[in-house]
Amino acid sequence: MAVERLQKILSNAGVASRRVAEEMILAGRVQVNGVVQNTPGARADTDVDEVMLDGVPVVQGKYRYFLLNKPAGFVTTASDELGRETVLDLVPIGDLQLHPVGRLDRDSEGLLLLTNDGHLTGLLTHPRYEVEKEYLVGIDAPLSKADVQRLVRGVESSGERLRAVRLQPASAPPPGPGEAPLPVQHWVVLVLNQGRKREIRRMMEAVGRTVLVLRRIRLGPVSLGRLGSGAFRELTEEEVAELYAAGKRAEAQSGPTN
Repeated sequence: MAVERLQKILSNAGVASRRVAEEMILAGRVQVNGVVQNTPGARADTDVDEVMLDGVPVVQGKYRYFLLNKPAGFVTTASDELGRETVLDLVPIGDLQLHPVGRLDRDSEGLLLLTNDGHLTGLLTHPRYEVEKEYLVGIDAPLSKADVQRLVRGVESSGERLRAVRLQPASAPPPGPGEAPLPVQHWVVLVLNQGRKREIRRMMEAVGRTVLVLRRIRLGPVSLGRLGSGAFRELTEEEVAELYAAGKRAEAQSGPTN
């Protein structure tokens, strides 16, 4: 694509009319390759330049977004030096260079996003932005009221303070097609807004419980739903917009960096 004025790029992307787009540019809301462009004559080539409005890519057609229900046993990485199966082996979509958004332990399962959009990945995984993540957790024994209060207040583990935003008892998940019921009797739903290594397992160890099943069921506004284990689907435009909005809200609430 040829070099074009930013007003035309924003208009063609359906963001705003050229007149309103010019006002956005003058207000310093448009960036090209991370640099604010606030003059009406600014131009870009969307084939090679990243044009953003308020920190969100304007031309998103070159980005793809997939939701995967990760089974246990797969590592959350693009490649593995030990030759283990990775989550990308479950999403065979040709030469597109996807990467996982965040991590799930090899023994964990559930919702995992895969994309080639680094901007959204940064918003959803930055430790300061605190986008909520919800998990269904099967444990070996029930939690007492005191245990729940401790986990919400926070527990110490390896020099880190780990805490749940919310935690409540839950029912066992229904088995998927062709699957047997899970042999676990005690379940909780737990919400986090941080992403420490093996965080939930360490939290449960701190109150004397062992995690038997760990399944992520929500990331921000997007839920796993009834997607079967190992299956994936492409996110809708509305879901991508909601994820960006959640990430931007969390970024704004985190305050300025030092």
